[in-house]
Amino acid sequence: MSHPITFPGFGLGLRSPHYQEFLEQQVPVDFVEVISENFMLDGGRPLRILDQVRQKHEVSLHGVSMSVGSAHGLDLNYLARLKALAKRIEPLWVSDHLCWTRTSAHNSHDLLPLPLTMEALDTVCANIHHAQDCLGRTLMFENPSSYLSFPEDEMTEANFLKEMASRTGCYLLLDVNNLCVNAHNHGFDPLDYLAQLPLSRVRELHLAGHTPGDIRIDTHDRPVCDEVWALYEKVISQVGDVATLLERDDAIPPLPELLAELDWARDCARKAKQEAAA
Repeated sequence: MSHPITFPGFGLGLRSPHYQEFLEQQVPVDFVEVISENFMLDGGRPLRILDQVRQKHEVSLHGVSMSVGSAHGLDLNYLARLKALAKRIEPLWVSDHLCWTRTSAHNSHDLLPLPLTMEALDTVCANIHHAQDCLGRTLMFENPSSYLSFPEDEMTEANFLKEMASRTGCYLLLDVNNLCVNAHNHGFDPLDYLAQLPLSRVRELHLAGHTPGDIRIDTHDRPVCDEVWALYEKVISQVGDVATLLERDDAIPPLPELLAELDWARDCARKAKQEAAA
């Protein structure tokens, strides 16, 4: 079974407004990340474009519909299509989210939160084992943004992720923006959260923008805010040489604007590592 490699690069989410530039230019990124479901096809223009981009850049596959929290188990057709895409693209890694999206008859297309209970943990771990066996690779899972908690919760999200990684051998994708959003929404210290995580299992970090307010919303429609940058510096000083991915999914600006923001991530990472080594 293949495992997620350590890849200390800086990348962008590949989105359709920038397809042509990625095809025609040498875009200064170390990798791109795509939403897996957009390319789990038998053919067509999106898949042809991804094939061409893959000739120039490393690619990671990031899913939103595996639904490892589903009590009904995983969709075998979904796993088969994801496996075919991974075989075709040979990605750096395959990732998804700690959430559920699907019942036996309906896909919500939303990353819905799970109760942080032992029963939910057992379900998630069984589904992850199934997915990893089907795909023949070790997966990564992202900490989700959330806006509610459950009175039945028996542990923190960080401890849930820690136990999940220990029991399944999976790796973690740490979304720094989601951590910042959740810390505000649920009233916890993000540094306490980091102290509970098995940071050696982190292979990728996500950066994005959110909508501020009494309840912060993970909208991916604006630049990374100062608070997330500050937290990113603390995170990168602890996890070391892992990949960093900048996401923008709405109000997508011109590519040079995103590349400038990615350069800022490089500068933040360089500064944090220098300070950690001093």
